[in-house]
Amino acid sequence: MSTALRYNEYYGMQKTFDWLYNRSRKRATDGLKLYEAIVSRENILLAYRNIKANTGSKTKGTDGLTISDYKIKDESEFLSEIRATLEDYKPDSIRRVEIPKSGGKTRPLGIPTMKDRLIQQMFKQVLEPICEARFHNHSYGFRPNRSAHHAMGRSQFLINMNGLHHVVDIDIKGFFDNVNHTKLLKQMYDIGVKDRRVLKIVGKMLKAPIKGEGVPKKGTPQGGILSPLLSNIVLNELDWWIGDQWESFNTRYKYKHQRSKLLQLKSRSNLKEMYIVRYADDFKIFTRSHQTAVKIYHAVKDYLRNNLKLEISTEKSQITNLRKKPSSFLGFKIKAVKKRNSYVANTFVADEKVEKIKTRLRELIRGIQKNSNAHTVTKYNIYVMGIKNYYKYATHINADFGKIAYQISKALFNRLKSIGKYEIPSNPNETYRKFNINKYRTYKVDGVYLHPVADVQTNHIMNYTQDICNYTEKGRQLVYKRLKPSVTKEINRLMKRVYMYNTVELSDNKLSVYSAQKGICPITGEFLYAEEVEIHHIKPRQYGGTDEFANLTAIHRDAHKLIHVIDKEAIDRYMKKLNLNVKQIERVNRYRRECNLTSID
Repeated sequence: MSTALRYNEYYGMQKTFDWLYNRSRKRATDGLKLYEAIVSRENILLAYRNIKANTGSKTKGTDGLTISDYKIKDESEFLSEIRATLEDYKPDSIRRVEIPKSGGKTRPLGIPTMKDRLIQQMFKQVLEPICEARFHNHSYGFRPNRSAHHAMGRSQFLINMNGLHHVVDIDIKGFFDNVNHTKLLKQMYDIGVKDRRVLKIVGKMLKAPIKGEGVPKKGTPQGGILSPLLSNIVLNELDWWIGDQWESFNTRYKYKHQRSKLLQLKSRSNLKEMYIVRYADDFKIFTRSHQTAVKIYHAVKDYLRNNLKLEISTEKSQITNLRKKPSSFLGFKIKAVKKRNSYVANTFVADEKVEKIKTRLRELIRGIQKNSNAHTVTKYNIYVMGIKNYYKYATHINADFGKIAYQISKALFNRLKSIGKYEIPSNPNETYRKFNINKYRTYKVDGVYLHPVADVQTNHIMNYTQDICNYTEKGRQLVYKRLKPSVTKEINRLMKRVYMYNTVELSDNKLSVYSAQKGICPITGEFLYAEEVEIHHIKPRQYGGTDEFANLTAIHRDAHKLIHVIDKEAIDRYMKKLNLNVKQIERVNRYRRECNLTSID
């Protein structure tokens, strides 16, 4: 997210976004010329940069093009083309793919063409600050700086601190496929998007034909860049309706802070406590008694049908007393367990996810047996690191992953005993040491150690700090403070993209070099985020340089280009972009001399 903020500043859009957020907070968006902001030079170029940085930029739409086909050769021509497209906008057809789900089912994903993705990104950038100013505090899906872990943290807080152990789960039937277009456009207007030119184009986006299926009459296709924001607009109305029943109820009582207001409501009114925690279309409503939970269940069912034109799945929707039975949420299992004189939330990996994890691990182990090389071992390690990172906030992660490790141990033994060595790692690389703190025995295949599944520790889960915001100065300072550079986190991200390199040695050493440098660029002196990292061969390959650790350094991608470019105009462009001082230029020149290139003055 810090990268996105830097892009906002670099392309001069941050002040515009802040201003839009502030106007929306004040309910003063009438007359705002949003269309002009969307088609501004800075916003279009920012959208291009954001799309280019996205891993999906190489995915083809129905026109077969990727972001590589949209390289900006002539800026004014590029801008004119995008603006002309919007004057009489007709979105291209959407490519539909089916993504496998558990249980043999699939989830439809819509992939717009690259030009339509770029246009959706332009709209998202301008509409997001307006919507963020009006969104409910406790929706956590597809929003800046928020995650599923924050939703879990809020859930645990309501159980531990508020003593709310009855939960209402509502499953909306095919939510993304059943959003009412007319209702959505009205909700956009109500939330502050009042430029009718913008609403008209969004309406056309919603009607983009799906290849092989025709023009949709309802729904927001999953896969579109704007779709997550639109889905949050739809359900924001539900969030506030639930909130206004208790948490944000407008009372005549005088109070100094929120807690005293709620205490007065509890003692002096007949209102029933209820709190919603939502992540996309997955949400729970916490309350104090079964009777209240039943009333909430029926009220929400009616509200969704009458106000949002959405139906619920009665088979999947339920009421749970967490003291008696666990409930699943976002891949976790939650139960309220008695501890001394109160109840606390115990969290586990959800049962269905445990089975899915074991199945995937066995598939990856078979892959190692079939092709016993560092690539297949690394593929296994990336998956293990990913599930550890997601589930590390479960209070019982150690026990859950210990059981998983035991249950796959037979598969590891049977399939790897003849091709790997089972030992306590004697000299593991930096990445292994970062992610595994215990000296567990594990298999070594083709020189690479498998990450032990059981080597994981519970992390304390935190509530979301509501002051964190991309669109206020104070909020951004909290973003930067909260997102302190983390070598471990960035290595995890690098792992997912590093093995596109030619050799396993280079791939592995890239991670080790980055880790040894503590993520700091030797030229700029700044921390490198995963998407900024490039590896430079100090002695180039064409002059006999190798992929050995000692011949590599991790540097910022723009600094890397500056080392190698020879065109005067390109040198000036990167010098201006990096804004290097004398000492930093000398560091660049040292690398350039190794490449037999002239120094930069």
